[in-house]
Amino acid sequence: MSSVNTLEEIKYSFETMSLQGIACGSKETKDNVVLCLHGWLDNAASFLPLMPYFEDELVNKHVIAIDWPGHGNSSHRSLDAHYHFIDWVYDLLQLFEVNQWQQVDIVAHSMGGMVASAFAAAFPEKVKSLTLLDSIGFISSEAEQTTQQLRDGMLSRFKGSSLYNKQGGAKKKRYHASIDSAIKARVNVSDLQFEHAKLIVERGLIKEVGGYRWRSDARLRHTSPYRLTLKQAQQFIRDIKCPVQLIYGSDGIDMVSSGIKSFGDLFQNFSNVELKGGHHVHMEQPKKTSELIKHFLAN
Repeated sequence: MSSVNTLEEIKYSFETMSLQGIACGSKETKDNVVLCLHGWLDNAASFLPLMPYFEDELVNKHVIAIDWPGHGNSSHRSLDAHYHFIDWVYDLLQLFEVNQWQQVDIVAHSMGGMVASAFAAAFPEKVKSLTLLDSIGFISSEAEQTTQQLRDGMLSRFKGSSLYNKQGGAKKKRYHASIDSAIKARVNVSDLQFEHAKLIVERGLIKEVGGYRWRSDARLRHTSPYRLTLKQAQQFIRDIKCPVQLIYGSDGIDMVSSGIKSFGDLFQNFSNVELKGGHHVHMEQPKKTSELIKHFLAN
């Protein structure tokens, strides 16, 4: 197995922010990119266990794992902006333009899989293939919940605003005394093993006088002011033209098993494989996951 000798930090500058990430492998052409997209409150480091196998399995591929805005080492959105689902799709469009990519293969986990699915539906000419890691379809709500969703989203946003803080609602920054403390906190709210949480947490922390705090933007936790209806979500899936492979954990999130029933038959070219593991099955079983991806891309 390779030791990922070519592992490097990368940075892409947009008009109002920058995206950072991790890359390995060949950089000879713009037509051999495998773009890896992490999940909510994770970062590019969630793909580190795969990187050594990617170098061996995906010969002549340039593997790029980005930090989404507000995550990892990437910029936070400006103070007048928010983290709407559709804006993640625009982030990808900008990334393609900056790099002048024509078509790429995408490997995406959890929230990253939802964004990648929407992107592949809207811009089918830009996506060769889509590998979903414990992610299928979209979070959706009944149309009758639209008004309540808007209310909840606006109130959530307001409670994080400077106006609310001036009224005495400001929250004090919370610090961890050590990196291990932060890792244990992440393990306690996830199914991550300690060594896997360590990779994500170390990239997601910043050290200040008071201790270690999360680097991620607090606004990522705001309630979304809107949800797709099931019909809208299903239309996105129908419009995906590229081959799609789902790799999911036997003990992953429940919405994947239900999503296979709601969305699986709507893809034009779809296959799925279950591996023993949880929501971060690609970190638990990197060798098997990389083999499945290699076989999928080759065929």
